[in-house]
Amino acid sequence: MDRLVLGCGSVGLPLVERLARRPESLVVVVDDERRADSLREEGIDARSLETTDADGLRTVAGSVDSVIVAPDEDARRLSLTRTANEAYPDAFLLTCLGTGMTDADRNTVEDIADRTIEPAAETTEYLLERAGDEGIRTRKLKRILRDIDGTLAVVAHDNPDPDAIASAVGLTRIAEATGTDATPCYYGNINHQENRALVNLLEYDLRNLTDEVDLEEEFAGFALVDHSRPGINDGLPESTPIDIVIDHHPPRAPVEARFVDLRSSVGSTSTLVAGYFDQLGIDPPEDIATGLLYGLQTDTNDFSREVSVADFEAAARLVDRADSGALQRIESPSVTAETLEIIAGAITNRRVEEGVLTTGVGQIHDRDALAQAADKLLEMDGISTTLVFGYTEETVYASARSRGTDLDLGEALRDAFSQIGSAGGHAEMAGAQIPVGMLVEEADEDEHGDVIEEVITERFLETLGIELNRPATAVYADFLGTDVGE
Repeated sequence: MDRLVLGCGSVGLPLVERLARRPESLVVVVDDERRADSLREEGIDARSLETTDADGLRTVAGSVDSVIVAPDEDARRLSLTRTANEAYPDAFLLTCLGTGMTDADRNTVEDIADRTIEPAAETTEYLLERAGDEGIRTRKLKRILRDIDGTLAVVAHDNPDPDAIASAVGLTRIAEATGTDATPCYYGNINHQENRALVNLLEYDLRNLTDEVDLEEEFAGFALVDHSRPGINDGLPESTPIDIVIDHHPPRAPVEARFVDLRSSVGSTSTLVAGYFDQLGIDPPEDIATGLLYGLQTDTNDFSREVSVADFEAAARLVDRADSGALQRIESPSVTAETLEIIAGAITNRRVEEGVLTTGVGQIHDRDALAQAADKLLEMDGISTTLVFGYTEETVYASARSRGTDLDLGEALRDAFSQIGSAGGHAEMAGAQIPVGMLVEEADEDEHGDVIEEVITERFLETLGIELNRPATAVYADFLGTDVGE
């Protein structure tokens, strides 16, 4: 079962009527058989039971995700809250308070329930939000966090961007608020100047993990933010058991964890983490609010890319608590010489086919500059999609951007490169990583750059269905999956 309502007075009835129209199962338990009959006539599954009998209440269902206590009588709110908590201790418990309750009863109810609300002051939409999916998710997250016996590693993806950084630090604070020790972690580097400014100005204390770290010795649990699978875009072993996943990217494969919150309908993972602060009634401190707002802002490209109502609502809650001065300093850091060189190289080496710009910048040290170049080149006239790529000794990194098209970049990059590497992202922003050895194993060392550029470019354009102006040579036929004799 999904939801149970205990008591159903005039306050609870509008909420019950709305919940009954949802696909999740709902049972209403009342003391009065005539009241139960009346609700059943309205198509609501209502049972007449002794509402203060926990054992009897458990016969309604073996498991319940959320319980709403909403009787008419103020004197019964405390007793029903106690009964609900005893019958279903793992369920999210919301109690509607009454104006006639004593201060002592009110305080006790607030100690027992996960959330309390003043029905006279709130709308039905507000009650639905607290009693619906958001409340259930929050309860499950809180339960998992409390179950971690030791330190929780909150792991962002490799070379984390602002959304991943802020989400990792934010979830760490939430864990600490529930009594669980946690550490925000990442593999790789933080090279992008804005990302470094974010960490330094807000004084975030992140742990840079390496292969030498004994994960089992140091951590009792693992949470992934802004990505969803261990060993895919992070340095964790693929077999690492994951406790929590919070991400806004659509998954390519099944995600396994004790708690999973994957919502590709929102524009950033920061939006989801900000929602947990709100649901738990925790005011995010200034540094966290600033980071989450910046993460949300950057992942939605200043609220212009894949933005949702939830993103705007989260930003509205965060903006009053954020440090606007720090945001301005984060957004205007000094630009490194290498970043300027990569952007210049991307412009010089660009190739344009039917509004799609592809460009290779050769060997790189700062992979974050690829994303900046992809954004900059998208501003050129007549360009709807960009793909910028560079390589290190071991890996080719690609960053793609798109706007004003029906193209789903995440799917396109997965189709183009998932067989030889890893790729993913959203409709307008995506990336890929391909082992260099997959591309150059049969080429001479001085040909590596040419081979990488040819394979990446041709494979991407062919995935988009663009007819190439120049055919791939026989040297690259195996990589491209084409028959050069055609």
